[in-house]
Amino acid sequence: MDITMITGIAASLFTSVALLPQLLKIFREKNSDGVSLGMLLVLFTGLALWTVYGILRKDVIIIAANSFSLLVNILTGIMTLRYRKRD
Repeated sequence: MDITMITGIAASLFTSVALLPQLLKIFREKNSDGVSLGMLLVLFTGLALWTVYGILRKDVIIIAANSFSLLVNILTGIMTLRYRKRD
């Protein structure tokens, strides 16, 4: 395994788990008032495109990392809508 592969795997791991703390915070507090749905939508679009890109390039690391990130993003979006306070 060369430095390029190690760097790609490390980057994938960090970006894949980036939203997990936010998701866990929403779940624990049952409150999502500070979460931007616009940011989640933009991130969702980017992750979906990265996943397609990985499929087109047949790059397992890109596919796996962005698919996992996409799942976490979807769950964060669902939890954000579920726990958003209504006025």
